[in-house]
Amino acid sequence: MFADRAKIIIKSGKGGDGHVSFRREKYVPNGGPDGGDGGKGGDIIFQIDEGLNTLADYRHRRKFAARPGEEGGKKNCHGKNGEDLILKVPEGTVIKDADSGKVIADMSGENRRQVILKGGRGGLGNQHYATSTMQAPKYAQPGGDAIEIEVLLELKVIADVGLVGFPNVGKSTFLSRVTNAKPKIANYHFTTLNPNLGVVDLEDGGFVIADIPGLIEGASEGIGLGHEFLRHIERTKVIIHMVDGASVEGRDPLEDILAINKELEAYDPSILQKPQVIAANKMDVCMDGQDAVIQKLRDTFEPQGIQVFAISAVSGMGVNELLYHVKELLQTCPQEVTVYESEFDPALRFFHDEPFTVEKDEEGIYVVEGPRIEKMLGYTNIDSEKGFLFFQRFLKEQGILEQLEALGIQEGDTVRMYGLMFDYYK
Repeated sequence: MFADRAKIIIKSGKGGDGHVSFRREKYVPNGGPDGGDGGKGGDIIFQIDEGLNTLADYRHRRKFAARPGEEGGKKNCHGKNGEDLILKVPEGTVIKDADSGKVIADMSGENRRQVILKGGRGGLGNQHYATSTMQAPKYAQPGGDAIEIEVLLELKVIADVGLVGFPNVGKSTFLSRVTNAKPKIANYHFTTLNPNLGVVDLEDGGFVIADIPGLIEGASEGIGLGHEFLRHIERTKVIIHMVDGASVEGRDPLEDILAINKELEAYDPSILQKPQVIAANKMDVCMDGQDAVIQKLRDTFEPQGIQVFAISAVSGMGVNELLYHVKELLQTCPQEVTVYESEFDPALRFFHDEPFTVEKDEEGIYVVEGPRIEKMLGYTNIDSEKGFLFFQRFLKEQGILEQLEALGIQEGDTVRMYGLMFDYYK
């Protein structure tokens, strides 16, 4: 089974409740409050594992949950923090919100480890609520709730070169000749079910090539396993079209290339902007009309800047020339990995249904309060860059900025959200 997609439920740990207790010491009949704080709930963290190349680990298990924080204890004892849950995935895994399809995180490039769901904050013990008028508070703060969402994991293979072509044109044989990959080779349609990756070693440096599983017409519409495979081409920089130049199975090489380009364009038109090269394979068994086949391909594609090479993956004829041309094409391409930007923060959905109020007090301070605000502050580290960006997005997407402006807020005015005070600037 091809395992490059998985749908799972992830849940962060609930924060531990604060504790209610009072000192009990000899000769001190009415000791003050000494309830400890609850522990923070565990985070859900995704991390790249270089040893993985599929999402098979997530096919048979649906739910993954971090540990909750422990309740606070007597004598100001702090509850133990819940253990984080680290989910290991192959490089190139894109994590999406299952409901909206929006990208939460792309585990590619420099993003090797990311917290996707933060655990609930620990509740404060009753010791924090003692005042001059309430010296024996009998309540404590409950721990922050856990966040649970369903996510879609999609693996988009990261390779410099994508090798495409209809089944049985010799892609696996070619890959086994030019790289260290050992693909299974057999004369069946859809032989390749996993994108085989291999490293091409050349004198002055090599590149990574991926054998994109055999395409069929209608792949872009989801026929066969089309969509499952087409996504792997998105990150490649150069495309090698491999065709059966000898027409062993009676296929027309020119029509095959046009058909595959049509599927690529239907899936994502930007793919056709990538440099391409054509490898007419099996030319060692083409006894008659070899020159005519190659000439027809060259007349059609070389005016478009696409070079055509006559090769044999079995004998090695023309293979080196093809590889060095591909390397030249790669040197003209941007070197950075395509990384998808985050479009969705799971915490926003979690806070969405909670109420809040926006008011102006007697001192002219704009006060924003309510469970939605309290939970957001409990889950967000505003001192960090990512936390601050989330805070800004939260204010905008929840309509808080709009309500502040409706009340007449001006630049430099003060806003208070519980313990957080800041000056308003557009």
